[in-house]
Amino acid sequence: MKGSILEMKINGKKYKINVKKMITSIMILIAIICLAIFGATKLVTKNSEQNEETSVATSSKIETTVKEDKHVNLVAIGDVMCHNTNYQTAYNSSTKTYDFMPAFKNIAQYVGKGDITIGNLETTFAGADRGYSGYPTFNSPEALGEALKEIGVDIVSTANNHCMDKGAKGVVATLDNLDKIGISHTGTYRSKEEQDTVLVKEVNGLKIAFLSFTYGTNGIPIPNGQEYLVNLIDESLILEQIELAKKQNVDLICASMHWGIEYAQKQNKEQEKLADLLFQNGVDIIIGNHAHVIEPMEKRNITLPDGTEKEVFVVYALGNFISAQTKQHTRDTAILDMKITQSGATGKISIDEVDYTPVYCYDKGKGVYNRYELVDIRTSMKEYEEGKGNISASLYNTLKSELADIEKVLGDPIKKTEAKPQETSEEV
Repeated sequence: MKGSILEMKINGKKYKINVKKMITSIMILIAIICLAIFGATKLVTKNSEQNEETSVATSSKIETTVKEDKHVNLVAIGDVMCHNTNYQTAYNSSTKTYDFMPAFKNIAQYVGKGDITIGNLETTFAGADRGYSGYPTFNSPEALGEALKEIGVDIVSTANNHCMDKGAKGVVATLDNLDKIGISHTGTYRSKEEQDTVLVKEVNGLKIAFLSFTYGTNGIPIPNGQEYLVNLIDESLILEQIELAKKQNVDLICASMHWGIEYAQKQNKEQEKLADLLFQNGVDIIIGNHAHVIEPMEKRNITLPDGTEKEVFVVYALGNFISAQTKQHTRDTAILDMKITQSGATGKISIDEVDYTPVYCYDKGKGVYNRYELVDIRTSMKEYEEGKGNISASLYNTLKSELADIEKVLGDPIKKTEAKPQETSEEV
């Protein structure tokens, strides 16, 4: 090797190699390889970071698309009755029409505040040609239904012991008249097909099914072959109706039950057993009636056969919304106000709050036009105590006594319970 020149002989031929140039070339090649490796590493890192950012963005997007909670304000009222003196004193001889609105003027705001309002229609609208009548076989002017619609009633349960008072034709006429008025109905039907079509209302995005059943029809027989006319309390029919509701993919099931013992201020064992049956098979809310007096309410947390837990609510009776009955406590009622939520995250239903407005059906006496007037008890008492209003001392004392009884039976309003924060322990 001379200087930086390397001489090599290969197969008899001589080659001269410039060592400096070779080393330089090798170093350049190594540098290129290093740069390539560095660049590839950086590219992989960048792609990884981009993938991570994409993953975070996707996760964030998923979080923002979680369904929102749905809220419904459900209002319920008691037995809507109409005795002789109710409709006779609602008649205006000048116009030859019936007007029930004056009876409801003081409490209409509480009925109409609901997103959906349901009551129990314990009379028939069989038509004037059949003659209007009170107890024992009711048939009322359709103007009563029009007034109910005007104050905000959306649905009536028609399965009760007076639904057959004017026979099968009376059932059909009542439903036809309710359709004309614009009030939905559940519990009595014009055909088997109609019975098998469960009433479902979508309220603020929540699908609610409304069922209705009665213990009987006061001994008035349901014609053979027309058993569909009335939903009687029968376990097999109840379960069948619940399943029909579920097939419509409803979010909540509300059942109106005409049950119990008249004038009893507490539910009996049969009512409790039926409530358990309804709850365990999918019903969420039970609105009971028939007693003509108020019975207790309760919210429960129950465990279903599949192990899941749910909140349910029952009020066993809300008393007479309006009537002319005079027995003790039959003039008391409560307008129930329920706040219901469906969780957007889990789909579960919660009964957040249940409040009520105590109401008294005040009889102004014989010979008075619109003799009966529903009184907001708390507001009327407050106005009297402040020197306002126009109720007498006698009526004030009556309201005070009836309020105490209503609150004793129904108890305190049910308030939303907040989850307690989990306690943490510090390591020692």
